[in-house]
Amino acid sequence: MINTLLICGGGGSEHEVSLRTADFIERQLNHVEDIALVRVEMDGNGRLTDSHGRVHQLTQERALRTEDGKTWEVHYVIPSIHGYPGETGDLQSQLELFGIPYYGCGPEASKICFNKITTKLWLSALGIDNTPYQFLCSNEAEEVGKASMALQEWGQVFVKASNQGSSVGCYKVSSAEELEAALQEAFALSPYVLIEKCLKVRELEVATYTYEGELIITPPGEVCAPAGTFYTYEEKYAEGSHAVTHIEAQGLSDAQLGWIREASRRAFIGLQLKDLSRIDFFLTDDGEIYLNEVNTFPGMTSISMFPKMLENAGHDFSRYLTSLIRAAVKERS
Repeated sequence: MINTLLICGGGGSEHEVSLRTADFIERQLNHVEDIALVRVEMDGNGRLTDSHGRVHQLTQERALRTEDGKTWEVHYVIPSIHGYPGETGDLQSQLELFGIPYYGCGPEASKICFNKITTKLWLSALGIDNTPYQFLCSNEAEEVGKASMALQEWGQVFVKASNQGSSVGCYKVSSAEELEAALQEAFALSPYVLIEKCLKVRELEVATYTYEGELIITPPGEVCAPAGTFYTYEEKYAEGSHAVTHIEAQGLSDAQLGWIREASRRAFIGLQLKDLSRIDFFLTDDGEIYLNEVNTFPGMTSISMFPKMLENAGHDFSRYLTSLIRAAVKERS
C-alpha cells in the first residue's frame, strides 16, 4: 500500500481554489486499491489539520504525526497548493530535505516560474519569445518613470505583481492615474513589479505532462474572456465565469501549432519541469506568438483546462497520476 499525503490550502490568496483542486485529485485516487490517501489542510502558519480538526506534523522521519504521538508513514506527497508555499518551491524544498517523493515540479523550477520576471529572463535565454516588458524593483520615482514611459509608448499596459499567481495582482492600465493606483497595489503584494505591453491576443493554453515515461504536449486549447475584459482570477475560477473555453483552438496554421509545440518542449525541458505544467501563449492579430506564462501547478477545478486537455488527448487522469506515484515510490525504494 502506498501511503499518499494530500496537502491543500496554504492560507494564501488561492487557498479556496487549492481546496477545489484537492477535491478533484481526491476523487481520482479514492478508489485506487494500492493507494491509501490522507488529506490535510494547511493554514497560513503552516499548520496541518484533518477534516476532524486534528493537528498533524510532517516529520523528518517521513511520517505524519498527530498531537497524541501517533504516526503514519508517508510514501508520497501531493502538494495541492496554488501560490505560496506550493508553487513557490518552499514546500518542495522541505520534501526534498525529508526525502519524500512528490507530485509536480521541483523547488528551483517552481521558484523560477512563479516569479513573472525570472520566467521572462529564462524564456529569453531559451530562445522563446515573450511579451515586451519592463520590470521595476521599487516604487521610487526613477523606477516609476520607466513605467510611465512604457505607458506612453504602448498606450495600454498590464501592471503585474511578480510573485503572485492566477491573475492575482494584475491590473489593466490606460492612464497615469490608473498606473499610480495599480503600482501601489502591485507593490503591496510583491517586491518586484512587471510592466507588460497590452496586446490584442488570443489566449492559448497547452497541457504538458509526463505520461508513462513520455512527454506529452497537447494541442493548444483557447480561453475567450468576456469582451473588453482580461482573464481575471474570478473568471478563471468562479463557477459563474463568463469565460468560454475550447479544448482545441481552431484556425491555427501548421506552422503556428508546430512552434507552440516546440516552445512548450523547450520550456518543459529547459526549465527542468517535472510531471506537469500548463504553458500559456498569446497569439496576436499579426500572427506573432508569445509564451506568456508557465504554471507549474495548474488548477483542476470543474472549469480548469489542464485536466480537460489531458483527457482530450486520450489519457485517463487517475491512471496518469497513479502511474507517477507508483514510479516515484518504486524509484525511492
